[in-house]
Amino acid sequence: MGALVNSFAYCERLARAQAANFYHGFRLLPRPQRLGTCALYAFLRVADDIADADAPAKERRVHLQQWREQLAGALRGRFSHPIHAALQATMDTYHIPPEYLELALDGVGMDLHVRRYEAFDDLYGYCYRVASVVGLACIHVWGYRGEAAKQYAKAAGIAFQLTNILRDLGDDALRDRVYLPRAELQAFGYTEDELLRGVCNDHFQALMDFQVKRARTYFEEGECLLPFLPAAGRAVFLVMARTYRGLLEAIVRRQYDVFSQRVRLSQSRKLWFVLRALPVRFVGQ
Repeated sequence: MGALVNSFAYCERLARAQAANFYHGFRLLPRPQRLGTCALYAFLRVADDIADADAPAKERRVHLQQWREQLAGALRGRFSHPIHAALQATMDTYHIPPEYLELALDGVGMDLHVRRYEAFDDLYGYCYRVASVVGLACIHVWGYRGEAAKQYAKAAGIAFQLTNILRDLGDDALRDRVYLPRAELQAFGYTEDELLRGVCNDHFQALMDFQVKRARTYFEEGECLLPFLPAAGRAVFLVMARTYRGLLEAIVRRQYDVFSQRVRLSQSRKLWFVLRALPVRFVGQ
């Protein structure tokens, strides 16, 4: 029991230190669900750190494969990392399908060998793996009701990841990564070379307007998840949705200039999202 307590404490410390946008939202959950959410976050944080490490891609692929193998071992009770005991307990307690975490690792691994996407269907597959499956795992912890919740959780994940992609266009260009589909760049007359150089012309404005409208559509579908969650789950989801939606609208207010500086929300703004969600946390079913 002491090892499990220590494992959950480790995950929570990691989430508090690294999940700057969301840890305060996690605190709206009852303690067992908060700790379970932190365990999921910790697993994915380690995977992201492996993929983003300053090491050759071949070495990172090896380490990511080792993390995948350690996941399989952890789910069988063989723990080789401080988060594993908490992760296994969370997966067992909330009946989370292991395939969700396996798919998330597939998505993280894509960044090691895929640098361009031809069409939106291809990009959707990436977004589903790195974001939608995370939402699907989380709603198990938060306590969803009804199978329809899964479709809305998928949509929310797509909205969140599309927002990340738009916000990070400049940073990704420095890594020679272009997530916007080639077909859409061509359709709007905007070249990959212009994107890599951070050119904000009329073609870029039209391209970004199209991307934002699509993201908003997924946000609207994702918000249909709310009635399928209990009060605490609705509260934490609202914090996450409002944070990502706030980032998207901040991009619009800057007239799509995501190259000159990183788009961020202030700490006070993020705290405001948590405060707005507090009444939801304590509303009856």
